[in-house]
Amino acid sequence: MSKFNKNGPLRTTLGLAIALTLASTAWANTAANTPAAADDAATELDAVRVRGAFIPTPMATTSEVASFVTREDLERTGDSDAAQALSRVSGLSLVGGKFVYVRGLGERYSSALFNGSPVPSPEPLQRVIPLDLFPSEVLDSVTVQKTYSARYPGEFGGGVIDMHSVTVPDEAYFKVSVGGGGNSNTTGEHGLTYYGDRADWWGYDDGARKMSPELNEAIASGNRVDLGTNFDREAIRTIGRSINDPNMYLLQSTDSVNPDFNFGASAGNSMQIDDDLTLGFVAVGNFDNEWRSRQGVQQDPYFTDAGVEYNSAYDFMSTRNNARINGMFGVGLKSSQHEIGFTSLYVHDTVKEARSRAGLNNLSGFITRQDKTAWYERELLNHQLTGKHMFGEFNDVTVEWRAATSKAQRDAPYETLINYENVDGYWAHDASRVQNLIRFGEVEDNVDSAGVDVSWRLPTEREMVVSSGLSWLDNDRNSWQREFRFLALDGSLPFYNRYQRPDYLFSDYNLSQDLLRLRETTGNTGAAAYDANLEVRAVYAQWEGEIVPMLRATVGLRYEDAEQSVNPYDLFTGQSVDAPLPLENSYLLPAATLTWNFSDNQQLRFGISKTIARPQFREMAPQQYTDPDNDRQYYGNPYLVDSELINYDARYEWFFGSGEYVSGGVFYKDIDRPIESTINEAGGTVFQSFINAPAATVYGFELDARKYLDLPINARWWGDNRLYVAGNYTWSDSEVTADAGDTVHPFGYPMPIDAQLFVPDGSQLQGQSRHIANVQVGIENADNSLQTTLIANYVGERILARGRPGQPDYMEKPGVSLDLVLRKSFNLWDYRTTLGFSARNLLDTDHEEYQERGDRRIDVYAYERGVSYDASVTVEF
Repeated sequence: MSKFNKNGPLRTTLGLAIALTLASTAWANTAANTPAAADDAATELDAVRVRGAFIPTPMATTSEVASFVTREDLERTGDSDAAQALSRVSGLSLVGGKFVYVRGLGERYSSALFNGSPVPSPEPLQRVIPLDLFPSEVLDSVTVQKTYSARYPGEFGGGVIDMHSVTVPDEAYFKVSVGGGGNSNTTGEHGLTYYGDRADWWGYDDGARKMSPELNEAIASGNRVDLGTNFDREAIRTIGRSINDPNMYLLQSTDSVNPDFNFGASAGNSMQIDDDLTLGFVAVGNFDNEWRSRQGVQQDPYFTDAGVEYNSAYDFMSTRNNARINGMFGVGLKSSQHEIGFTSLYVHDTVKEARSRAGLNNLSGFITRQDKTAWYERELLNHQLTGKHMFGEFNDVTVEWRAATSKAQRDAPYETLINYENVDGYWAHDASRVQNLIRFGEVEDNVDSAGVDVSWRLPTEREMVVSSGLSWLDNDRNSWQREFRFLALDGSLPFYNRYQRPDYLFSDYNLSQDLLRLRETTGNTGAAAYDANLEVRAVYAQWEGEIVPMLRATVGLRYEDAEQSVNPYDLFTGQSVDAPLPLENSYLLPAATLTWNFSDNQQLRFGISKTIARPQFREMAPQQYTDPDNDRQYYGNPYLVDSELINYDARYEWFFGSGEYVSGGVFYKDIDRPIESTINEAGGTVFQSFINAPAATVYGFELDARKYLDLPINARWWGDNRLYVAGNYTWSDSEVTADAGDTVHPFGYPMPIDAQLFVPDGSQLQGQSRHIANVQVGIENADNSLQTTLIANYVGERILARGRPGQPDYMEKPGVSLDLVLRKSFNLWDYRTTLGFSARNLLDTDHEEYQERGDRRIDVYAYERGVSYDASVTVEF
């Protein structure tokens, strides 16, 4: 893998960061040197920095083991979305930049909620929403609950992530921000691109990539688009010319990739309607355009006793332009006993990619090159209505309800692949079946949900609360893709045409002369579409109260009845193709947590519960899908079933100041039929699929602490700064049980086979890292007008996917990430102004996926990430 000079960008970024830090500190203290400012600072110090023996925090008052990301945390770390922010939480790690693993368990073992309601996913491989879709600007806080309670959905293996949107403010505000940035491997460097369309910069396709009217009409006939009974030669020519657009597939090189750019605005206000009724609103809108290049290797090795052989070995270059637009609007009506709110969230996230790779392909026997262009447009629209009502003389009865409807969509129009072979030093294209491709695809995911929770604080001497609730979820998904290729009419192209530029080769003239013929190849590798549905109906009851002084308990029972179905079907006949049997299951899910407050500011928690994990829709659909991130082929497995978990937790917590604490805990999970990702091979094609391993256990411990320290510097110029230190560490391990006689049923096998061929007994679970650590060290003012934070994150190596039988597993090594975030606020012409700067991945850690046996390590997918940086200014009016 080619490497850039790391020292240059690192020195430059660190130098700029240090200069900004010193300048901000000097700026803060210049004002403090004046007598008036000093008096103000002293007054503010007396008002703000009062220490108490115990100051309650959400972490202390919750009845469960939980972690919290507050608005202050989001601002301190400068994380752009929920996924990044959650990677700082103890026991959580980030996978693929968008999915969060809790205690080493994959995304399927956790639930993601927005204001308490589930949201759909636009990702083809996941039913779980990717958390990078939630920008930090729309979030007020995030709760990560690690012990199960009956009020939450039963899909709770690692935990539940509940994101809370920004709320209606107490007073009016209006903020605008603008920023820019870049990446050491991308900005101003060589990259790849293609023209596409005029509106691409905003992330919207204005119709240039849509299927042409001629192609739409052909598809509406219900027939495969190919020369024959349904389509004559002239019809095929016309359709072929209608979808031939060189702007979509002609790869271009650029000498200087553009910098990143973003801007946004937010506003809110509230008004008093009468003495006990307030109406308020909040609105947020942001746009971000970002460029990232990746340069690395993709290899498919095969380990033998004699060494390593390669099915393929490529070097690749990819440039992605990511355009994001998001907006949120909320309105609320509030009185002393009642609240009603409406929230609408819109997220539009588009990736435009140009990629080229070249190297050895042993299956063809040639040095080959593949050029790819793609457009992936993700969109989420969520509407939610909530209410909270308190009744009784002492507000002893509380009713909370919610109803939400959400739609997530992923469009992938006009994705192209063009393959070449190196012949005598020149790239030639022969227009055979595997030589070129135009693909259209779409995923639409809809979730409707509703729920109500009723709690009653009993009129007893000891505090006791009884609660119960109902919830309902209906998740529908439709996914389809159509594939087309231009094939040589006589099986091969004339010598001259094989070396033509692609826009000349696929020209209207060549199509009109029948040199090339359009042919639809949809469904050649399995069903090309599927419908899926998950409906869950649930009811629960819970009791929470004090058993004896200083000893509290929460005990609950949830009943869930669910039906999950996936129906792969042939787009031409409408008939089902290898449809898995519906999963119809009912579960009783008990949960209990015991909390011992043996001191004013210390407590012990113990928890036990039963939860479940369901397969993702795509994991059950036996059809081919190509992951655009790594070009890996996936097939679902129709034989997957639910996993069941028994969870045990114990945790000690000590709270000794405002936002200061130390905690430590242990956990143990027993999993029946965990779902594992595996690598397999059929007909020379390597693909990734899924199986139910027989059983597994996960166990470990967590440490978490946060502390503010007065700096040992009494110099007047230092001002009222203090040191902020926070850190967490999680050690965990896992063990898969595959005894003699245990079986698994992989995709493509007619019957179950020996489990140890795929999951060796005693091996780790896929996706689980033994070590996860986070450290934050910062300097900040008492009023948070200055914050300088250095953030280190370490995630140990983990199994990405099970290797083919007899082959080592695919491993991933996230490694160490070091970030620096600076914020300085001040008044400029009576307007509150904030300057921000961040530098990410200061150590220039690469992305590494590999296979390893003995002293031989082969990178299967690795690339340079580079150092990213951005600067911003925000003004509040």
